[in-house]
Amino acid sequence: MRIHLRKVGNSQGIIIPAALLEACDFGEEIELRIEGKSLVIEAVKSPRSGWFDGYLPSADEDVWETLPVDESIEEWQW
Repeated sequence: MRIHLRKVGNSQGIIIPAALLEACDFGEEIELRIEGKSLVIEAVKSPRSGWFDGYLPSADEDVWETLPVDESIEEWQW
């Protein structure tokens, strides 16, 4: 697909067709970089995105149950 560059102020820009935007799943921001003589446009990747998807706290074992009980009545000294 060929797209013409358009003057935007002192710069130039392009209009990206809606079908391409939808296929690329772009949000409100994009990553833009140069690789050789190519301009690469990517969706912004959120670090740690999805880390807790499917996490069930109820499935975790209770680590506090495995600690020994301190039966002394003495106060701790710090």
